[in-house]
Amino acid sequence: MKILTVLGARPQFIKAAPLSHAIRAQGGIEDIILHTGQHYDSNMSDVFFDELGIEAPRYHLNIGGGTHGAMTGRQLVEIEAVLLENRPDVLLVYGDTNSTVAGALAAAKLDIPVAHVEAGLRSFNRKMPEEINRVLTDHISTWLFPPSEAAVAHLRTEGIDHDRVMNVGDIMYDAARLFGEKAARTSDICNRLGLEEKAFRLATVHRQENTDDPARLRVILETLATLAEEMPLVLPLHPRTRARCANSPELMSLLSKLTLTEPLGFFDIIRLQQAAMTLVTDSGGMQKEAFFHKTPVVVLRTETEWTELVDLNWARLIPPFETQDVLNSIMEFERVETRLVGEPYGNAHAAEKILNAVCR
Repeated sequence: MKILTVLGARPQFIKAAPLSHAIRAQGGIEDIILHTGQHYDSNMSDVFFDELGIEAPRYHLNIGGGTHGAMTGRQLVEIEAVLLENRPDVLLVYGDTNSTVAGALAAAKLDIPVAHVEAGLRSFNRKMPEEINRVLTDHISTWLFPPSEAAVAHLRTEGIDHDRVMNVGDIMYDAARLFGEKAARTSDICNRLGLEEKAFRLATVHRQENTDDPARLRVILETLATLAEEMPLVLPLHPRTRARCANSPELMSLLSKLTLTEPLGFFDIIRLQQAAMTLVTDSGGMQKEAFFHKTPVVVLRTETEWTELVDLNWARLIPPFETQDVLNSIMEFERVETRLVGEPYGNAHAAEKILNAVCR
C-alpha cells in the first residue's frame, strides 16, 4: 500500500508525526511526504524531522507567497505531477491550508481516494480563507476524520454521507502525548528566558484579521504591554506581525515592553505552553495544545473552531476591539476557579484509528 501525504506548514508535520509512527509500526506501507513549502520555516531542518521521528519530505515544491489563487493553482499543477508519478492508493491531507485543498482537488480529479484529517471544523466565517479550504476539502474527500462530535454534526448538517465519516479524536492529542514529556525534559527555554513555572503569560499573534487591521493590532499590543507590567509576557514574533509593526514607532514601543523571541522550535513552544499561566492567542491549533497541557487560553477572535474548549471553560473568546474591555475580560477569566474535566477530542489513539480505517 502507498500513502502520499501533502503538507504545507510546520503544524501539519507535527500532526502527521503520530500517523507516520503508526505506519512504520504496522509495516508494509510506503509513506511518501510532499511539502508544498506554503509556509517557509527556517526551523524545519533535519533536526526538526529527527525530533519528530519522521522522514524528511521526499518532495519539496517550494511554493509559498503570492495570492491565494496563484499559490493554490501552482500547488495544484505540481501536486498532480507527483500523483501521476507515484499513483498512491490514498492521498492524505490535514486541516485547512491552501496545500490541503490543492492536494485534495488534484487527487479527486485523478480518482485517487482522499482522506481528510481534522474534517468538519467550522468557524462559520467565510471571510477566513481557511474556512473555504476546509469546506471544499470535506466535500471532495472520500474519508473524513473529524476530531470531535461537534465536527461530526457539522458534516451531517451539510449532508455528507455518514458512512464516509469517522470520529477518531484529535490527532494533536496523540502528538501532545507523544512529545509533551520529551519537551518538558529537553527544552531549556524557561531557563534561557528567566521564566518561572506558571509565573508568566505566553502570547502568539499572526492571524490576518488581527495583524492587517491597525486598530485591532494596536488593541492587542496595548493589552499585552499592560499585562507585561504585572508579570513577564513572552511573544514569539511572527514575521507578519513584525512587518506590520516595523513602520510604527507606537507599536514598536509596545513591543519593547514584552519578552520577544524569534519564532521558536517545536519543543520550546510546547514547553512554554506547559509552563505558562495563560496563553493569549489568535491561533487555531494552539488553543487545543494549551488544553492538552492544562493551560487556560484566551482567544483573540470573534469565533473559534474549538467550541468544546469554551464550553469546558478552558478557553474564552475575547475579540480585540477595545483595550480595557479585553484586559478586564482576561483578568476575569484568569480568576475562574472551575474548569470542567472532559475528553472532547478522544483518547490519543487517533493515528491508529485513521490508519486502520484507510487500510480497511
